[in-house]
Amino acid sequence: MTCYCYILECADGTYYTGWTTDPERRVSQHNKGIGAKYTSVRRPVKLVYLELHPNRTEAMKRELAIKKMKRVQKINLVEKYVGK
Repeated sequence: MTCYCYILECADGTYYTGWTTDPERRVSQHNKGIGAKYTSVRRPVKLVYLELHPNRTEAMKRELAIKKMKRVQKINLVEKYVGK
């Protein structure tokens, strides 16, 4: 099953990282306040980074790796993605 790792930019400028099988649905859930506690009080959110992975395990590993990054590293990742 194809999965995705994603980064959202919240209304307060912070980043939220997660994984999903359907990015459009997941962003919608976050914006409705049912995605995660973190994003529910920082709406609206927008998708700023998306990576395709072959399975859930790989997407979850990448999510964890991104969550361990410093903010400046996440900013660089997002800027490279947006620049595509």
